[in-house]
Amino acid sequence: MSIALIVLAAGKGTRMKSDLPKVLHPIAGAPMLIHALRAGAALEPARVAVVTGHGAEAVEAAALEHDEEIACVRQVEQLGTAHAVAQARGALADHAGDALVLYGDTPFIRPETLERMVAARQSHDVVVLGFEAADPGRYGRLVMTGEDLDKIVEFKDATPEEQAITFCNSGVIAADGDTLFDLIDAVGNDNAAREYYLTDIIGIARSRGLSATAIACDEAETLGVNSRAELAAAEALFQARMRADAFEEGVMLQAPETVHFAFDTVIGPDTLVEPNVVFGPGVTVENGAHIRAFSHLEGCHVASGAVVGPYARLRPGTELGEDVRVGNFVEIKNAVLETGAKVNHLTYIGDADLGEACNIGAGTVTCNYDGVMKHRTTIGAGAFIGSGTMLVAPVTVGDGALIGSGSVITQDVPAEALALARARQETKPGHAKRLFDMLRRKKSNMNKGSH
Repeated sequence: MSIALIVLAAGKGTRMKSDLPKVLHPIAGAPMLIHALRAGAALEPARVAVVTGHGAEAVEAAALEHDEEIACVRQVEQLGTAHAVAQARGALADHAGDALVLYGDTPFIRPETLERMVAARQSHDVVVLGFEAADPGRYGRLVMTGEDLDKIVEFKDATPEEQAITFCNSGVIAADGDTLFDLIDAVGNDNAAREYYLTDIIGIARSRGLSATAIACDEAETLGVNSRAELAAAEALFQARMRADAFEEGVMLQAPETVHFAFDTVIGPDTLVEPNVVFGPGVTVENGAHIRAFSHLEGCHVASGAVVGPYARLRPGTELGEDVRVGNFVEIKNAVLETGAKVNHLTYIGDADLGEACNIGAGTVTCNYDGVMKHRTTIGAGAFIGSGTMLVAPVTVGDGALIGSGSVITQDVPAEALALARARQETKPGHAKRLFDMLRRKKSNMNKGSH
């Protein structure tokens, strides 16, 4: 059955104390909204509508950057959740199939949970996602008779018996699209807040003879984020989940609590990750790599057998081939390192192509920026770059070439050539003592003058 997603993302998030719309606050390098959209994407929806309000332009830009096919609709006045869902009616006017309501500030619902909701729709007209709450607090209660959901009761309206119920409402609802909007049309705002509540559609559905049920998920999946403290708790929850998944996939984390993942990190089995490693967005590490301590990776690909770090930084556009070695205090950006290349320490490689088995000495810099434009450096297979070399791009060093230490290379070097570009050393015996004596006298005279 065709599925449409309606993602509610109009809230201001007053408790965040921030000018940034609540759903754009990041968890693991991605806005909460993107987490919700990624979960829903597992259903392969035919349509996706994001309902915006506060900070609408920024929220819409983030949604469209994620998927340019998303329909963004605005809730100009925030009059409740049912009113928010109703704003998506036009965007889904020609959609024939189910509609699933998600929340942009509830980022942890698993795709498997949503798939169970879709499956439950085969036997019920309306499906609600619930959870057993450790502390039900002021959550809405799901009143069940067997598999049937009779109603959702808000805490303030619940009887003592209903308040004792621990099966609570997440707010996520699935129904046939036309049915959902028909039910919303019947929702009133006769309540203290004068808002239109989506939860009211359950009572309306049952009064019309429609069936409703609720499926359960782990409480952690329904975690909503409304404050900075809750955002930090959500980050910790996400990291714990990613670490557990990494172990399940055969990745070894030596000190798991110190390793931080992004929302899209992919690491192959038999990879060893040492303590205090940070993965930013867009990282893929293949099987059997070794990421040493205190390294930071973002927007890069690391092939099998490569070793990175310690204290290495891989920036966006970095491609490491098999068995590449990137050592301590090395930074690499927008560069391709072919199989077996070595950049072992104290080096910057930016906008470059390094051939197989080339060796880059300590303190080498590819001088890629002229103050206006970036330029590329090419180093051939088997080339040896001596320590302290400046490669002033654009420049090419051929296969098997040798660059003497301390050189400033401004012209192309042919294959198998030796290039030296440094001034001849001059040694003047005894001059060091004379120079130091002069400087000490000068310092002494300056000190006397200051008194």
